[in-house]
Amino acid sequence: MSLDIAAYNADWLKAWSDKDVDRLCAFYAEDCVYKDPQTAAGLTGAAALRQYLTGLFGATPKMTYTPDETWPIPGGFCGRWYCDIEGGGRMRGFDLVILDGDRIALNEVYVHQL
Repeated sequence: MSLDIAAYNADWLKAWSDKDVDRLCAFYAEDCVYKDPQTAAGLTGAAALRQYLTGLFGATPKMTYTPDETWPIPGGFCGRWYCDIEGGGRMRGFDLVILDGDRIALNEVYVHQL
């Protein structure tokens, strides 16, 4: 893979930490599929993701994501991270990311409270 996945992952997680919907959505393909514990059935498409992120970021405290490790896989990468939540709390998470070029086509998020 020609993409520097560690740098890509760090930039992407920074957009999550910054709650920057425009910058974050630029990482995703128009027809992306996104799944996390709050979206059990998943979301399809950039418009649905944008709407979800806008609501999510408005309803959550500041959350700082710190990359831990990344592993290349066929078609993308897996990345583990830590998230410190303002006011207390910490999560460890893991993303499965399938890329279409340099855009995220599939993102499955798994989290654990620490």
